[in-house]
Amino acid sequence: MAQDIIKHIHRVNAQRDLANKLNIMPLVHQLQDWQCQRLLVSHDDLAQQKRYQKAMAFFVEELYGPKDFSQRDADLVRVIPKLAKVLPEKAMNAMNDALSLNALSFDLDMELAQYLHAHFPNEPINKDTYAMAYRHVGRKADREKQINIISHLGDQLADVIKVRGIGMLISLSRRPAKMAGLLALHEFLERGFNSFKAIGDVQSFIQPVLKRETQLMEILLSETTQLPEDNPLPNVPLQP
Repeated sequence: MAQDIIKHIHRVNAQRDLANKLNIMPLVHQLQDWQCQRLLVSHDDLAQQKRYQKAMAFFVEELYGPKDFSQRDADLVRVIPKLAKVLPEKAMNAMNDALSLNALSFDLDMELAQYLHAHFPNEPINKDTYAMAYRHVGRKADREKQINIISHLGDQLADVIKVRGIGMLISLSRRPAKMAGLLALHEFLERGFNSFKAIGDVQSFIQPVLKRETQLMEILLSETTQLPEDNPLPNVPLQP
């Protein structure tokens, strides 16, 4: 498990290096930010519910957004073998899902960004340019895998928050983590735990998201969908 997590991190690092060499890293970040805003619009009914707000923010900011995760990932590579000895297996499975999701999403984002760079240079991303890039890249099997990972992650998180004493373990480890230079990693774990602990029934949040995202994927990749006329994506407000 620890080695799988390290592989996910190395995969993202390799893609990040490639994006920098191709000079499209700013566009990748712009794309990731647009996708986060789109998720918030598509699932606004969930984002507006107090019990789901922390979980939604964790998804878009810690798993899917344009945030620089390099320090967190470096922390993980350094201590993951030790974490595997003290964290419950369910927590390790959840972490593996999270890093696997991050790696696959970054890989897909790279292809989208390359298409946007080639066909819509210097244009802001909108729902129509995004839809055309999404359709061109395709990779339906990987899009389905992305959704399946989120589903499995939801199951793992639902189990983790029920593990006796894990909240106390995370809380007590904050000071040692800070002293060891692992604060970025600790904040990621702590925020994730607190976000989903606040929900209670994790699947009540995950399943509506998965259902809608699956429907959007099917429509965007369907040969019968005419773009841009039948674009199912919502309008995303322009960011300042």
